[in-house]
Amino acid sequence: MSSTGQGASDDAAALEKARERAQIRAEADEYRQAYRRDKRKSQTVGNMVFALVICLAVVAFLITVTWRPKTEEKPNAVSYTAQLEDARKAAAWVRGPEPMPSGWTATSVEFRTPQQAPITWHLGVVTTEKKYVGLEQSNVSGGKFVSDKLGRTSDDGTATVAGVTWQRKVLLDRKNENALILVGSGVTTIVAGNAGYPALETFAAALR
Repeated sequence: MSSTGQGASDDAAALEKARERAQIRAEADEYRQAYRRDKRKSQTVGNMVFALVICLAVVAFLITVTWRPKTEEKPNAVSYTAQLEDARKAAAWVRGPEPMPSGWTATSVEFRTPQQAPITWHLGVVTTEKKYVGLEQSNVSGGKFVSDKLGRTSDDGTATVAGVTWQRKVLLDRKNENALILVGSGVTTIVAGNAGYPALETFAAALR
């Protein structure tokens, strides 16, 4: 073989090896770039998960610190027996629950003396179901006292309580409220509230 032929063969072999090295380098670069991309993605997902865990931990801590068990709100009780006794001394017709139905709580009481005629007696009560029952009495028998205390009403039959017949009323100006009314001997007695007729009758039966 001539030296010219040998030289051409060597050049072709060198060129082939150069192409192989270039291809290897290109494949290596592509692999490294793919590795970096996957690593960045992995780090991003990991950071997101870590941040989410931290947020949940903070929320759980705040809930634990700020949470308080819900306590049942009790009505503000008032003592009414002393005022009831004083009112009876001034007006023998004044009535009060004796005894108060079990679990019921007096929350308001007021007696207007004879000098503030007409005489009026008020006792407000909260039942065990957190409903309201109010007692209103006065030494007047006209309809003005009833309308002043109850507003507009409509007849709803009668109820017999301890042998006494009371008038039943629906209060038109108050939602879900009813009343029992007893008029006699110059005295008007009203038992009203949103506790329903059975509770109103229970309270009326306890009046002495």
